[in-house]
Amino acid sequence: MEHEHDPLGLDAETMRRLGYQTVDMLVEWMADPRGGPVLRRGSREELERRLGGPAPEGPRDFTEILGRLRGDVLPFASRGDHPGYFAFIPSCGTWPSALADLIASVCNFYAGSWMESAGPSQIELTVLDWFKQWVGYPAEAAGLLVSGGSAANMTALACARETLLGAMSDRVVAYVSDQGHSSLARAARILGFRPDQMRVLPADGRYRMRPDALAGAMAADRGAGRRPLFVSASAGSTNTGAVDPLEELAAICRDGDVWFHVDASYGGFAALTERGKRALVGIEQADSITLDPHKWLYQPFECGCLLVREGRQLRDAFEITPDYLKDAVTGLREVNFADYGIQLSRMWRAAKLWVSLQYFGVDAFRGVIDRCIDLALLAQERIRRSPRLELLAPVSLSTVCFRRRFEGLEDKEQQERLNAGLVTGLEASGLGLISSTRLRGRYALRLCVLNHTSTAADVERVLDWIEQAPLGEIEEVRPKARPAASPRDLDLTRGWLGQGTLEASSLATVPLFAGLTPAQLEEVAREGWQRGAVAGEIIVRRWDGSREFFVLLQGTAEVWAGDQFLARLGPGDFFGELAALEWGASFGYARLASVTVTSQTQLLVLPGTTLNRLVREAPSLGDQIRQAVQERLPRL
Repeated sequence: MEHEHDPLGLDAETMRRLGYQTVDMLVEWMADPRGGPVLRRGSREELERRLGGPAPEGPRDFTEILGRLRGDVLPFASRGDHPGYFAFIPSCGTWPSALADLIASVCNFYAGSWMESAGPSQIELTVLDWFKQWVGYPAEAAGLLVSGGSAANMTALACARETLLGAMSDRVVAYVSDQGHSSLARAARILGFRPDQMRVLPADGRYRMRPDALAGAMAADRGAGRRPLFVSASAGSTNTGAVDPLEELAAICRDGDVWFHVDASYGGFAALTERGKRALVGIEQADSITLDPHKWLYQPFECGCLLVREGRQLRDAFEITPDYLKDAVTGLREVNFADYGIQLSRMWRAAKLWVSLQYFGVDAFRGVIDRCIDLALLAQERIRRSPRLELLAPVSLSTVCFRRRFEGLEDKEQQERLNAGLVTGLEASGLGLISSTRLRGRYALRLCVLNHTSTAADVERVLDWIEQAPLGEIEEVRPKARPAASPRDLDLTRGWLGQGTLEASSLATVPLFAGLTPAQLEEVAREGWQRGAVAGEIIVRRWDGSREFFVLLQGTAEVWAGDQFLARLGPGDFFGELAALEWGASFGYARLASVTVTSQTQLLVLPGTTLNRLVREAPSLGDQIRQAVQERLPRL
């Protein structure tokens, strides 16, 4: 009996020929990472013209397909392997790990059950054992490989909630530093945490979470009948590379029966080096740890990892066995990774890790991580020696935050626009790519050394360009504003729910609103409200989760952080902007100080969402708010 023809099958010789063509094209692409710019942008119109159109009904020649990929797709992206790529947190893979990804894709193993992938599952267990040893975790810890740090952070928060709580409750609170990763806000939103159930806490002068702030916020929440549940600390923050004081934070969480998570997506694998191990002391005390092998372990996307100290907690949080999966139930020692996270269908991510670590050996990765740290320190010293460059944060791990000073320019906004112009100008030069951030409201250039291809000459070349670019050739660029708030973030405590209506005409006399358009004044009058207060009344309490913004119309008030007097306020002054401004996914700072009125007072109250919108849309108001943040946050 003749076999039916497989319309998607290929004979061995054809597979071999197509494979050789593909590898040849990729080797040519990778052979010279300096051969083109770090980033080539493309408009949607141009890419649609090149790549749009209906799907072909019939076959096309593979050589033609590769040619289109090589000419119309690959050039329009960033080159993560370019030695001058210092933006964001780069991912620069290796050839053996890419080949292992090819093996995993061709074999297409289902890596969710031991029954169907005993070999691949054991490879993942072996790799996880290596990770556990490197961070100091016990043998009974468990984990799994996921798509990246965002998925790992969400899995950790879900595991903590299931372990310590069960069903979601309005009483629980999570805590994160203002330097924490935005994925924590997204995870909290997805898992049902409301804006008042996440406390964003201020960092110290080195951009690390403050233990005293954490302890104070927890105590205030307990006093209000809330349950502190989860703390996320950073072991290599995205902004500055800062490592939080992990030992102190672990002790606070342990004493309070609070889940202690460490987001080590960036810095975790620094534990392979002596300097990194010293910087990460205390990470072994965490209840869970996020790692990202596609960062400092040089794996291709996607490759993240979550480890949980008490491994059974991870399985207890996620295991669900319906009737149609009963055949895949394992014995005591075998592992179904689908029982440890949110994915049922999952690929064999461990292949690339195992192959590349076997091929190069751990010492090779250790050496590259040490070199990256050395290059960041070299950049720091180069910036300190320069009369034109200014270091904005001490180097931690391999991230350098700085800016260029322009002699004779006192206008802070113009300084920001020129520094933003340096980012775009460097990109246009093709020499390198850096990114930007804000540190306590100040615009900062950010250089992150992570590529195994980068050398001292590449770092010097980028810093030389930034330092020496002629003022007349720098195009001023206004730093990008935050995107508009989602309708789901809107605060319902506005308008007729408030206490007392406002007249738009009278608001124009308030200094903060002097630059608003008539339409914007109408918006303030419509969405805000007026309230009175008597002497001794506390308007906001430190560590509370409320988000309103206040302007004093009449009367006086005092600002205190614990027993520290901070300011005396009078008519026209404002407060509450730090808690009102959005940190991410509608979450914001906890109240960082208490405000008590000291005389008969009238206050204008605005929802935080209204303030965020005005900061984006009204330059004069936005500048006043940003200036207040820059002055007030360091004192808190």
